[in-house]
Amino acid sequence: MSKVTKEAALLYHSQGKPGKIEVVPTKPYSTQMDLSLAYSPGVAEPCLEIEKDPQKAYEYTSKGNLVAVISNGTAVLGLGDIGALAGKPVMEGKGLLFKIFAGIDVFDIEVNEKDPEKFIQAVKAIAPTFGGINLEDIKAPECFEIENRLKAELSIPVMHDDQHGTAIISGAGLLNALEIQGKKIENVKIVVNGAGASASSCTKLYMMLGAKKENIVMVDSRGVINKKRTDLNESKKQFITDRDIDTLEEAMRGADVFLGLSKADVLSVEMIRSMNEKPIVFALANPNPEIAYDKAKSSRPDLIFATGRSDYPNQINNVLGFPYIFRGALDVRATCINEAMKLAAVYAIAGLAKKPVPDVVNAAYNLKRISFGPEYIIPKPLDPRLLTTVAPAVAKAAIESGAAAPIITDWDAYESKLRALMGYDNKMIRRFTEMAVQNPKRVVFAEANHANMLSAAVTAYQEGICFPILLGNTDYIHSVAEQNGLNLDGLEIVNLRSGEETERREKYAKILAQKRQREGITLDEAREKMFDRNYFGMMMVEVGDADAFITGTYTKYTETIQIAKDVIGIREGHKHFGAMHIMNTKKGTYFLADTLINRHPDSETLVDIARLARHAVKFFAHEPVMAMVSYSNFGADNTGSPVQVHEAVREMQENYPELAIDGEMQINFALNTTLRDKTFPFNKLAGKEVNTLIFPNLSSANSAYKMLLEIGLAESIGPIQMGLNKPIHFTDIESSSRDIVNLTTVAVLDAIVQEEISKSKQK
Repeated sequence: MSKVTKEAALLYHSQGKPGKIEVVPTKPYSTQMDLSLAYSPGVAEPCLEIEKDPQKAYEYTSKGNLVAVISNGTAVLGLGDIGALAGKPVMEGKGLLFKIFAGIDVFDIEVNEKDPEKFIQAVKAIAPTFGGINLEDIKAPECFEIENRLKAELSIPVMHDDQHGTAIISGAGLLNALEIQGKKIENVKIVVNGAGASASSCTKLYMMLGAKKENIVMVDSRGVINKKRTDLNESKKQFITDRDIDTLEEAMRGADVFLGLSKADVLSVEMIRSMNEKPIVFALANPNPEIAYDKAKSSRPDLIFATGRSDYPNQINNVLGFPYIFRGALDVRATCINEAMKLAAVYAIAGLAKKPVPDVVNAAYNLKRISFGPEYIIPKPLDPRLLTTVAPAVAKAAIESGAAAPIITDWDAYESKLRALMGYDNKMIRRFTEMAVQNPKRVVFAEANHANMLSAAVTAYQEGICFPILLGNTDYIHSVAEQNGLNLDGLEIVNLRSGEETERREKYAKILAQKRQREGITLDEAREKMFDRNYFGMMMVEVGDADAFITGTYTKYTETIQIAKDVIGIREGHKHFGAMHIMNTKKGTYFLADTLINRHPDSETLVDIARLARHAVKFFAHEPVMAMVSYSNFGADNTGSPVQVHEAVREMQENYPELAIDGEMQINFALNTTLRDKTFPFNKLAGKEVNTLIFPNLSSANSAYKMLLEIGLAESIGPIQMGLNKPIHFTDIESSSRDIVNLTTVAVLDAIVQEEISKSKQK
């Protein structure tokens, strides 16, 4: 995990446009008519409609997708009472998380007021603007009064995430941990260390889940909250225990569960050993838990342990909850976030941990096959299924509990809408990047003397995505770096043509010659080829001196395709390989193939492309719904490429009857479900939204993705190679540095998967 420095943090927040969020128009504004509709005189019409019926605000304004993140800065993260203005970067960050995880727009509101009554009145005064209010970083006990009053006096969802977020996520983890340990929540003895807002909320939620008050002991900085104490405020008095104990050490004896919301190193190995058999310890102090992970795990083998940190298993992270809870609440215009909705979130999150984990999530964690158990009691924050799991559960609970109108009736359509949200704002590449950082690989950058590729290598290294290996002349690479202000510290440079690499060139040449000796490559020819950066770099991957390879900023892809076939080879069971672009659009995520490799595919090649695309789409945690497109529909033209596409569809449907695939069809019929199903009711995609497009030739596929990019309708990831035996990926001369970084991220994930496949074959 890459280290966050002060300099990097300040640069991140200041570079370009200062801050982390902005307002973007959602309606046309290019003509005078547009402006007249947006403002005077046209704006008067929705104003009058809202005056007659306030609910119309959800139809004519952004209210229904707008949350206020409001704080007075009295309890900011681990920084304490630093004031409203100093807390603004945190509130902007919370807004960013709302947007990228759940598509929710946010205004951050910093209120310079510590008096609870005045703060409440300020929030009430601005509440009509918003569909929901997320209270943030307000100190206890004032936060209790503020939240309770606002919930009672406003008719929109209000939640203090510091209280309820941790409660909901840890509650889900607790249910699963108890199931694994074979215990009932109504029987277990629980120790809560910490008595602030989060501890109070967690304890109350655990009781809602079935924990008995008499089995709970709460401990603050002065000891056990018991009848002897005379210094307790009202929020602590509700947790007084009848037990005659005074210290955390005494409370831990015979306990089943420990929940820490306090500070580092207050829990000892001896305390854990004094707990009941099969104990559960949630040490959630940040940044360092109440006991170090290694100490806790070594204390006893029957322990289930969780922290708030991402570098250990079982991370209790609020981001698993608040974006999706508000998403569900907003989508049914809920009047509050009630206990039923919180419990629905708990059970949804807990249930998701028991389902098979997509490959793209497994790839983040060194390719250990994650499954429900002691080290996986709660979903990973990067799991793309959280949105489609938690938000519907919360929305249904809101309707069933009477907190919302039943404005959602087609839940399948709602889930499709949520899936579309996952494709916007390039959330996919963000998830991939975080996954790659968990397990960076050695990536060869073939054309490191190109400024964009060199810059990408430096960025990928600094972001912790990979360990770059730069191919090329050392002096020249350094001069390019100097001209572009790039720091090459930590990056390996391999001058493949130097005398220092003679032995390695000879080794690679012998391996290649032996591999291709019956295909016309002699040892002398192989030796000559090792002076070529693409041959040399791919051989590094082939023999295990590197894990992945990036090329294409200079070299024509037609040349590198053949080199890849010679050196790496095509995956067993296929005769072809291809490339895919992932297009992130406002309408959702689309997978386009083949966008780079096969110029004029016949039906056999199209079948291979479809098979490879099917595998790739599943890897990226989507269920493929595939349309094989052409310029005609379902046999209307019996000449040219439509015939080849038609034959490929027939073979795919015959061999993969469970796969949602059909064609040939024009692209408008592929993407317009209503049009397709009405015109061709026999199609095998009925009712489904297509997410994967297989094109009849390279010209159409390449043109389609480039057109989407140039007119600003999509952001892309790719080209992603499909079908070679090892991670060899191709870019082109038009690729920006960021494009190459994104492709590097995919190459690292590819390498992680290949590593796992190799391990499984060796077993």
